[in-house]
Amino acid sequence: MVDYRIDRRSGVATYVQIVQQTKQAIRLGQLAPGDKLPTAREVVEATAVNPNTVLKAYRELEREGLVEARRGLGTFVRRTLGAAPADSPLRAELEDWAARARESGLEREDVAALFTAVLETYYPEQAAHPAPAHTPQGDPS
Repeated sequence: MVDYRIDRRSGVATYVQIVQQTKQAIRLGQLAPGDKLPTAREVVEATAVNPNTVLKAYRELEREGLVEARRGLGTFVRRTLGAAPADSPLRAELEDWAARARESGLEREDVAALFTAVLETYYPEQAAHPAPAHTPQGDPS
């Protein structure tokens, strides 16, 4: 089950936060194909967001092919993302690193900046410019 946490000060739209957190849960294996997402009502009760916001997030996930709505039954995960299970040894190493970073006095934003800089070094093709949702017709890129 996903425990959504909405940060109203982040500047990120609420529905986008729900999409991102759902994708993260799928990527980490916390949600697997066939698992049911919380109902919109459950998310609203847990987060105090507008039901239409939850439905918008679920529609976006459905558009991306990650979930499917089954009339009268709910919304279910269709497929997985990535290959980074929650119990990966790499996660343990990252947790150790994050603990050392915190102990050394780094703030969350400092850690995020460092991690982003390293990601951009090792994944330059995906750096800071996510692919557009769709490519205009006639544009070969």
